[in-house]
Amino acid sequence: MTRNHGHIVLYILFVWFVISFVTNIIGPLMPIIIRDFSLSLALAGVLPFSFFMAYGVVSIPAGIMVERIGPKPTLLAAFLLNLVGALWFALFPTYLVVVAALFVIGAGMAMLQVVINPLMRTAGGEAHFAFFSVLAQLVFGLASFLSPLVFSALMQSSPGAEPGALAWLAPDALPWISFYWGFAAIFVLFVVGTTALHIPRLDLKEDERAGTAAVYRELLRDRHVRLFFLGIVAYVGTEQSLANWMSQFLSTYHGVSPTLEGAHAVGAFWGLMSLGCVFGLLLLKLLDSKFVLGMFCTGAIVCVALALFGAREIALFAFPMTGFCLSVMFSVVFSLALNSTPRHHGALSGILCTGILGGALFPLLVGLLGDWLGLRAAMSTVFLSLAYVLGIGIWADPIIRNDTVSLAKLLGWSKVSRAGERPT
Repeated sequence: MTRNHGHIVLYILFVWFVISFVTNIIGPLMPIIIRDFSLSLALAGVLPFSFFMAYGVVSIPAGIMVERIGPKPTLLAAFLLNLVGALWFALFPTYLVVVAALFVIGAGMAMLQVVINPLMRTAGGEAHFAFFSVLAQLVFGLASFLSPLVFSALMQSSPGAEPGALAWLAPDALPWISFYWGFAAIFVLFVVGTTALHIPRLDLKEDERAGTAAVYRELLRDRHVRLFFLGIVAYVGTEQSLANWMSQFLSTYHGVSPTLEGAHAVGAFWGLMSLGCVFGLLLLKLLDSKFVLGMFCTGAIVCVALALFGAREIALFAFPMTGFCLSVMFSVVFSLALNSTPRHHGALSGILCTGILGGALFPLLVGLLGDWLGLRAAMSTVFLSLAYVLGIGIWADPIIRNDTVSLAKLLGWSKVSRAGERPT
């Protein structure tokens, strides 16, 4: 690595792991929190709403913060926010405090994601950026897969034993609070480690800069920018609705244990999403991205239908498979938006990342409708969001299309590559 920042790349990969692990513990926790706090579905929906609303509020200001004060102070501020949120959660486990704590943790996570992407390019070098970006997504996916499984393992207890391996850190009635003591300890380590690290300043490219207010106004006047923004809202809303309500749905309609099969289903959902990313990368070398988006959207609609209306065994299979089908949607919609707009890509990225607030709105909507219509009918709203994303694959008209090759050429490259030669 020419820039001698290999330790920074490793640090960033650890940050991605923590972001994913902490974020994706919310889904398995939902049925437990509903039970222990005696919540309605609507009140439970406020929990992911609070966490992901922070992305909508913080993403653009965080980009400006990175430009003005640099990556290291931004990282430290983010980890301190995460630490404060985790301590609030652990020390004062009441519903209102938990809602506030999740917002603070979400704000810290949003700041981290804003800074570590350009930092990865600086630390690893532009020539290696694509490789390290894919590696980071695989690490993110691994943490997403492990988080529910660790939750399941630590929440299990033998007959007559104290509930959970970490129950000594939390009230007897709320053993799951111990996870946030663990997260607080991790954030302390990151504050100390970040303080000790020499982190290079960012040389932001034009398409990584936050942009001025006039630039944002110009972009938001463009109808297609608004439509792509809604596409990100729809995708993230679908993803988080399924991830956060899956375990509760399986418990309600099929009597599935939230700390066993429910948590494992959530873990498999994220694990298959990572596998889908690998498969999607191959397809995007062979097919137009719009076609790939349409194909995966159609698969997701079928899987959601089977998950919501199928028998127990079908639901336990179809919910995780939905993760596989969702895998390419965010990156394809994001790239179609960038490739459909000739300039101001940094500001456009900020607008699109603000669309992550869909992860706040849709789970809350599911909770509100769930109290009125039932959870099955409420979760059926994801058909509408998936239909919208499917529509993007029809009407999008990018200026630059993804580069594709024939299958024969791709296989030819693979054969030659195995022989250690370049094709002619």
